[in-house]
Amino acid sequence: MAKFRKWLLAGLLVLVPLIITLWVLNWVIGTLDQTLGILPVAWHPDNLLGFHIPGLGVIFALGVVLGIGAMASNIIGNRLIAWGNALVQRIPVVRGIYSGVKQVSDTLFSEKGNAFRQAVLVQWPRPGMWTIGFVTGAPGGELVKHLQGDYLSVYVPTTPNPTGGYFVMLKASDCVVLDMSVDAALTYVISMGVIAPGAKTPGDAEPPV
Repeated sequence: MAKFRKWLLAGLLVLVPLIITLWVLNWVIGTLDQTLGILPVAWHPDNLLGFHIPGLGVIFALGVVLGIGAMASNIIGNRLIAWGNALVQRIPVVRGIYSGVKQVSDTLFSEKGNAFRQAVLVQWPRPGMWTIGFVTGAPGGELVKHLQGDYLSVYVPTTPNPTGGYFVMLKASDCVVLDMSVDAALTYVISMGVIAPGAKTPGDAEPPV
């Protein structure tokens, strides 16, 4: 029974990450393949080639993103984007959603942005309990009038799904700056503390007996 259990756990440690990775890749490729639907029927690769090739949507989506990026990098493209933004800002309901999403995306993807650039250790949700958070910036605007001292804006993710979490403003002195990359900290959060920064993954470790 001990050997059976050892072999079973060893097999699971090998197969589970592989299966989940393949499932995620299949979902991503399948989703991006749907972007080919914007092409005219006569130009659709399935009709031109006579058969379906998985992954063409990924190449097409990448080409669209690169094309828009190239267009946005020149003067004419900047003017067109500015005109489009101004048009969206005139639509009552859409402008509120668009403005919020654009501010977040500009912060996350801008090379000059400071979102998720530093992992910190904070006491959450009460003193004496510690968790990992990510500095997203510093409070500004009206908030500065009500916060005395040096504060940081911190995103505290949930585990194992870090896309959900809490936004808090904490004193800088209450945040312990961690000497680890954001990727390592996210891995630690997602693994629920199983994969410590700098440690081997469970697949590399000896299976328990």
